[in-house]
Amino acid sequence: MSAAEAGRAEEIAARVEDFVRNVVAPYEQDPRCTAHGPTEELVMELRAKARETGVMTPHILKDGSHLTQRETALVLRMTGLSPLGPVACNTGAPDEGNMYLLGKVGSPEIKERFLKQLVSGEARSAFFMTEPASEGGAGSDPSMMKTTCKKDGNHWVINGRKAFITGAEGAKVGIVMAKSDDGACMFLVDLPNPAIRIERVLDTIDNSMPGGHAVIMIDNLRVPADQMLGESGEGFKYAQIRLSPARLSHCMRWLGGCVRSHEIAVDYANRRHAFGKPLVDHEGVGFMLAENLIDLKQAELMIDWCADVLDTGALGTAESSMAKVAVSEALMRIADRCVQVMGGTGVSGDTIVEKIFREIRAFRIYDGPTEVHKWSLAKKIKRDWKGQSH
Repeated sequence: MSAAEAGRAEEIAARVEDFVRNVVAPYEQDPRCTAHGPTEELVMELRAKARETGVMTPHILKDGSHLTQRETALVLRMTGLSPLGPVACNTGAPDEGNMYLLGKVGSPEIKERFLKQLVSGEARSAFFMTEPASEGGAGSDPSMMKTTCKKDGNHWVINGRKAFITGAEGAKVGIVMAKSDDGACMFLVDLPNPAIRIERVLDTIDNSMPGGHAVIMIDNLRVPADQMLGESGEGFKYAQIRLSPARLSHCMRWLGGCVRSHEIAVDYANRRHAFGKPLVDHEGVGFMLAENLIDLKQAELMIDWCADVLDTGALGTAESSMAKVAVSEALMRIADRCVQVMGGTGVSGDTIVEKIFREIRAFRIYDGPTEVHKWSLAKKIKRDWKGQSH
């Protein structure tokens, strides 16, 4: 990252940090934070404040260009200081990844119709890929996709069921993945649509994302051919463009969450006395906080390393898998230690620590569970070995 880029990113990140800590964080106890995420009313209220402050979609510049991945890491970490920060600043999943994808491969017409309203924060989006496991549909293995699309004149007709679709309730833009005779396809659709029916919103361990995670029925959805991204069969190619940056942005945001949890745990350990001295002076507690510092720095460096790889233009598939595993596991250790240090207070809703713990536990699964990434890396190790002379 050049000095100019570093200065630009640090200035944006400082404004975002001030906004999230002082404006957004007080909303964390708002009753509009529901079991299925913040309500649409709360989302729009927070985004109005972000616009007033000049931190709406801060990783995308006014000319439509993106910050580098290394710069984005600084900014998204600051939005993650509160679970509501990405919602307020429009840097959360799935919108951040969807904006990145459409910015890279969308036609001028698609950008004007769909991307513009996402960047402005006026609309939310959903990415319809995952399918019900009970029906043998696509999850961590997208080649198992059962949702179909068939050409009918100048339209495509899509049928299938989707599951764990984040933000579908209340979304105005949908990216739907389906399978044609040529392979995977990707479509842009306006929402709501009567052919896309929310069967139920799942009760999950996490609740920071607007709209929650829904099970969806797609029944004879007709989409004009010009709303397909690219050509029939190119869906996985476009999914790969989105994949690595989206994995990494999860790491960026939740690193911010764990920074905040650690701050709260440190404050607690220094104020709370037991057995004649502050908790932090007890080796068992002090060592946990020391281990947090180590894991926080290792996570930060892993994110920056992967961001540098992506900034070369490489897909960074293996690198983002390594980062996702290393960072999600490190953040889980940090979140768990923060709860442990704070004891009963740590498992209560009196601070944000308990919520961040739950969110991080879900993060270990979202965008590919640790075990799938390790399996993928093991396959790469075998391929690389076969390609060497022995």
